[in-house]
Amino acid sequence: MLSAGVTTDGSSTGGKLTEDEIFTVLSNRRRRYVIHALKRTKEPLDVSELSTHVTAWELDVDPEEVTYEDRRNVYSTLQRTHLPKLEEKDIVDLDEETNLVEPTPELRNLEIYVEVLGSREIPWSLYYLGLTGVAAALLSAVATGTPGFAVFSALDIGVFIATTFGVSAMVHYAVGRRARLGNTEKPPEVHEIE
Repeated sequence: MLSAGVTTDGSSTGGKLTEDEIFTVLSNRRRRYVIHALKRTKEPLDVSELSTHVTAWELDVDPEEVTYEDRRNVYSTLQRTHLPKLEEKDIVDLDEETNLVEPTPELRNLEIYVEVLGSREIPWSLYYLGLTGVAAALLSAVATGTPGFAVFSALDIGVFIATTFGVSAMVHYAVGRRARLGNTEKPPEVHEIE
């Protein structure tokens, strides 16, 4: 299951792209892969090289293992569909003469977070909701003097809850860094499959 969340602040995108436009761009896996590759590079990429990386991620193989036949379809759809759409939204600059594509400042300033969930994983929002429920139950148990919890003070429970939320937030931050497009070698949805 894939849910994409987009984090932007008004100053970083300059207000050029609306949230709907961003979600439309991200609705296609190949465009997410293109964005991931371009956020990782400092130099313009040749469309052939870009299509090799996208194909490798789609097939879950090393770029060196991608054959011409595998890459041909990806190259064609990038050229005809995806790169023009990204250029239209001012996310990439495509030089048709040199066949080079590079990110625009709009893309460089855009933070894109993709939460990839396995079949047995829950989203962070539900995790924090559950943690809040446990904290409320513990506080209620201490406040009402429930047997077994009467030995704890409200301060003990408060320290436990603060520590639990603090550790959870640190783990969430570390996982979140890996879930941003351009922060890891492979896109988050490929990275999570391994």
